[in-house]
Amino acid sequence: MTTPHEHILTGLRVLDLTRYLAGPTCSRMLAEMGAEVIKIEPTPAGDMTRQISKLRNERSLYFIQQNLNKKSLCIDLRDPRGLQIVKDLVPHVDVVVENYKPGVMKAMGLGFEDLQKLRPDIILCSVSALGQTGPLATKPGYDFIAQSYSGVTSMIGEPDDAPYIPLLGIGDVATGVHGALGITSALLYRNRTGKGQHIDVALLDTYYHMHEVNVHRYSGSNGEIKPMRAGRHLAYVCPAGVFRATNGAVTIMAFLHHWKDLCAALERPDLVGDPKFATDPARLERLDEVIAIIEGFLARFPDVASAVARLEEFGVPCAPVLSVEETVHHPHHVARGTVRTVNDAIAGEFQIPGMPVRFSGFEANQPYVAPTLGAHNAEILREVLGRSEADIAALHEAGVLLRGEY
Repeated sequence: MTTPHEHILTGLRVLDLTRYLAGPTCSRMLAEMGAEVIKIEPTPAGDMTRQISKLRNERSLYFIQQNLNKKSLCIDLRDPRGLQIVKDLVPHVDVVVENYKPGVMKAMGLGFEDLQKLRPDIILCSVSALGQTGPLATKPGYDFIAQSYSGVTSMIGEPDDAPYIPLLGIGDVATGVHGALGITSALLYRNRTGKGQHIDVALLDTYYHMHEVNVHRYSGSNGEIKPMRAGRHLAYVCPAGVFRATNGAVTIMAFLHHWKDLCAALERPDLVGDPKFATDPARLERLDEVIAIIEGFLARFPDVASAVARLEEFGVPCAPVLSVEETVHHPHHVARGTVRTVNDAIAGEFQIPGMPVRFSGFEANQPYVAPTLGAHNAEILREVLGRSEADIAALHEAGVLLRGEY
């Protein structure tokens, strides 16, 4: 079987036992880089996300975005014949990706040791909320569960209110990317040594890795500094945050050496040498004053765009706070392929985020499609496993294989 486009991972075959977001992100990254990804979907409904964001013609836009360029094999995994198909595929693939709760793969006879018996150099990537080991390993979890255990949730929101959660799958997506990195690294190792790997990638670890200052500030101060959420502004440099403007908001990052640039833009050169504002610690002590000065200046402009233009004249790192609607139509995003258009045969044309990794030797953001349920059942069994048309038809008739309209 061939992939629909030549890319950097062309020739790699992946068995994808994932659903929801973190695991599918990992395998989608591989698929978008040219790998042939065979997505195993359980009967009768397939990946649960096929039921989310069914905005057009009963087709899930969520599923399309997370499963571009994959092949769907819909199997009754409770039937021994269905499970055997999965096992039969293992010798024909390079990588297996899964995001079941730890222990489930082993219970199915698909643990790493089981897979090694079928292909000794197999690479298995296990994606989970809290990891394959440790006291919390078997706890069911989603993005915000791992985020809460990581301490990241405690850092989001206003200091005098309960923590907030971002309305994004930050941990899921980032963990999927980390999983793809682990897989490509394991492939290099296998090329060098002939040995496979079991990769353990968890949302908890991914989130904890995002603490760029919080953990070392706490431990390095022997607990005297207790990092806490600070609302719209960073708590360790200043000014760095979101500031109100006439018809919206502007993000300004003018700490350290950029303070003088901001002062020039504000027409306040006196603040540069003023000891009350000369350093980040001094400005943090007077954060309310700094905010008032900046927002008072921004209020002089008729809109965010003109305020940003003024700041940019002086080299101040800043940006308008764009809405999702604004990003979809932003000329820079469109030009780069940061936002791209998918034309689905059932759902039609709509926009989704682009592929974040670009390679000089390959075209970025090529047109891709996502499969309908079980669309590749016959192709995979025939071309990979050598099953006959009669055998495939019998498996469909018995309900071991299933094809869906969407």
